[in-house]
Formats: sequence, C-alpha cells, structure tokens
Amino acid sequence: MTEQSKKNSALFYVLTGVFLLILCIAVSVGVLVIPYEKAKTYLNIVFMDQEMKITPSSGLDGLVIKENTIETAAPDQKFYDSGKIIRPAFGEQYAVLDCEEISLSVPVYWGSSAELLDRGACQASSSVVLGETGNVVIDAHVNTFFADLPKLKAGDVITLSTNYGIFTYQVSEQIQFLNTNKQYVLPSEEDKLTLYTCEAQVLGTSDNRIGVVCSLVSKQFYQPSEEGTT
Repeated sequence: MTEQSKKNSALFYVLTGVFLLILCIAVSVGVLVIPYEKAKTYLNIVFMDQEMKITPSSGLDGLVIKENTIETAAPDQKFYDSGKIIRPAFGEQYAVLDCEEISLSVPVYWGSSAELLDRGACQASSSVVLGETGNVVIDAHVNTFFADLPKLKAGDVITLSTNYGIFTYQVSEQIQFLNTNKQYVLPSEEDKLTLYTCEAQVLGTSDNRIGVVCSLVSKQFYQPSEEGTT
C-alpha cells in the first residue's frame, strides 16, 4: 500500500468515526426529546387558558385537593328551577360530568393545576359556577379523560351533577380554535357549557384546541333559592 493510500484510508476511518459519533448524538437527543415532548403534552402544565384560570393568591404550593362524594338524587327528590348554590373552594371536586354517548364519567375540579388535570376535568375558576347564568368552561387532557371528546355531536346530552343540583346540557356545535383565541372561553350572558381539550398530536404540543359548545336544557336544584346561598 502506497503512502497516499495509507493517508486516504486513515482519513476514511476518521471521517467514518466522526459520522458515527454525530449519528449517535442525534439518536440520543431524539430519544430524550420525544418522551419529553410526549410528557409535556400529557402534563400540559401551561394549558390554553392560563389567563382564564385564577389560582390562589398564595400560589399552588401546598395546594389542598378535596375529594367529595357527589350524591345522586333520590327517586322522590323534588327539584326547583332556581335554588341554593354551594360555591366550591379552589382544588375541590364539586361535580361529576357524564355523557352516555361516549361512555364518559369524570370528576370536575374547581380551578386548574397540573395535579388537578391528572385527577379529572378542571373548570376555569373565572367561569361561572354551575347554576349561575353564563359560560361554564371545562377542560381536560386529550390523552386521558377527554380522549373521546371529538366524537361528540350535535344533540348529545351532557349532565353535570353536584351536591346541590343537576344541570343538563345538549351539544349544539363542535368547535376548533387556536390557543390564543379566547372567543369560546370568555364570560357570556347566555347559559352554556364549553368543553375543550388539546388537539391530539403524536409528537410535541398542539396550538389547536377542539371541543363543543352546549346549550342549557335544565337546571334542577335540590333546595329553593329563598333558603339562601353559601
């Protein structure tokens, strides 16, 4: 082998080694990034409507999560069109959302945090409490509780049960919007329910939100309004 051939051979091995090193680094970065992005999508700590979600003034350190048993109405239960509302504390489960059409039954927490989103659906604490007049805004992870939300269609029935009443809504339209668009989560003068989640995406996070807007069918309170509120 000539001297030039030896140099060419040495250069080939060096370049091959550098190429393999770069390839290994690229693969390693990919292996680390993909699970991180998936985890980020799942945790989704910075969810769409952070401006809409009011957190306790002391922050989320030491957040107290309160689990409640939501009692079902008795067979002879008497209902009232207006009545007593029990206002929840931040981090408190105060409702159960049911929809037979997609076999969904999920607890609803007042306020939003990563911990609460891991446990169920979260209602924006800037929206109205169930039973009040306005827009009830609820979200949950697409990877878990709201995985079948896109299957909802006009006419499907959503029931929200609390310990002070039952509130029934009917899907009126499907919606899709960017995370910067507050159109569907802002307060309103009409009674409605807005459910939404992130658009499912294999890698990374999505800027798109999908969901449904539901019109109110009925408010059924257990106690009449003249007994006051808490």
